[in-house]
This record gives sequence, structure tokens and C-alpha cells, in this order.
Amino acid sequence: MSGYWFRFRDRIALAAGLVVPFLVALALVPFRADLSATNEALIMVVAVVAVATLGTRAAGALAALSAAAWFDFFLTEPYQQFAITDGDELRTAVLLLVVGLIVSQLAVRTRRLQAVVVTDAAHLSSLQGTARLAEDGRSPQEVVEYVRQELVGLLGLRGCRFEYGTLMGHLPRLEHGGGVWLRRPGRVTEYADWPDGETELRVVGGGHYYGRYLLDAYPGLPLPPEEARLVAVALAAQAGAALDSAGLPHRV
Repeated sequence: MSGYWFRFRDRIALAAGLVVPFLVALALVPFRADLSATNEALIMVVAVVAVATLGTRAAGALAALSAAAWFDFFLTEPYQQFAITDGDELRTAVLLLVVGLIVSQLAVRTRRLQAVVVTDAAHLSSLQGTARLAEDGRSPQEVVEYVRQELVGLLGLRGCRFEYGTLMGHLPRLEHGGGVWLRRPGRVTEYADWPDGETELRVVGGGHYYGRYLLDAYPGLPLPPEEARLVAVALAAQAGAALDSAGLPHRV
């Protein structure tokens, strides 16, 4: 459901880009005689940053445009008109737009960098957890189960199961390079979104095939970031190494 949540959040952020600057400008109307245009513009910039911090680049840009428009409409003479007669106020409105656009994009970039740091830490934790199980001498089945649970959260799946030692049917496959491909005789398909049905992630250790994880994703949603898919492949390789070290039967 994470993909649906992100899309819903983006729509909310776009709506906030329109509404929040309007409400802030409206709240400043009773004080416009006491505040300078510069102070009013600074308050509007704060509203733009608040939207950009929670939303996307588009939401931040929309908030900057909305802030400049409502600053003109409510806080500069003639009031309740999209017109400015004072040269200083016109320059302030233009600066509000420019600064709002720049600051909103910087805010979005900062938030995304923070998200990357958190995501990378989560990926490292998953890999370390699998390695720790193997180092502690846990059974291969425990490692396989741990990886199965990690894959659900890592890839945003509805579910995931491990199928031992079979290669039935032609399923889309999450491959070593992080792509999802369906290979059939005479036809190869690459996916940008999760396909219908299950997607396989093969488990190989020591050059031997032991089984596969069958990924039950939400069809039609975009694939997770490439980094997450590569971590999933690495986790499957750790499960394969655990199965191989135990000397279990395998298929070549």
C-alpha cells in the first residue's frame, strides 16, 4: 500500500501548495497596516517552505506561485486586485516569487537527502541482520525466513513465499542487475511497474540453484528504487549462501 500512500500524499501536497499560502495571506489581512511588505513576504516564504518540506518539487513551486499571487491580492494596494501600483511592493512580490521558488526546491532536496540516509541505513541493517544469523550458526531455514520477511518491507509487497527446488512456469524475474524481466522463447519483456501475478527472485549459492522467492506485489505500482531491488538480490544471495553451506540438496 505504500505506493498508494505516496500518490495520495503528493496530491495532498499539491492542494496544500494552493491553499496554505492563501490562508496565511488571509490571516495577515488584519495586520497589513502594521506590517511592512518585507515582513509580510518573509511570512509567506515560511508558508512556502512548510509546504515544500512535506511535499514534492511541484508542490513547492506551486506554493511559491500561490504565495506571490495572494501576496499581491491581499497585501498590496489596490487590495483585492491582482495589481500593484507601488514599485517597492512590486519588487518585493517578485523577490517573494524568486526566493520562494529557490527555497522550496532546497527544502525538497534536503528532505530527500535525509530520506536517502535513512533508507540506506535500513538497507544496511537488513544485510547485517542476515549476515548475523549466518555467523550465529542459525539454520538455513531461519535465514531463508528472515530474508522473506525483509523482502516484504523492503519492496513494499503484499506477501512473499519461498519455494524450494522448483522452476515451474515462466514468471517475471527480479534479476541480478535490479531489473524485472520476463524471458520467453523469442520474446523478452522489461517492466517499469510490478507485473500481474508473482515475480520470482531466484536463490543461488555456490553456483547451485536452491529455490526462489515468489514476490506478491501490488500490480501496476512502480517498481521500488533500484537500490532497494539490488539489496533484495543481495539478501537472496545470502540465503543461497546459507543453504549451500549446509550442504542441502540442490538443482544445478
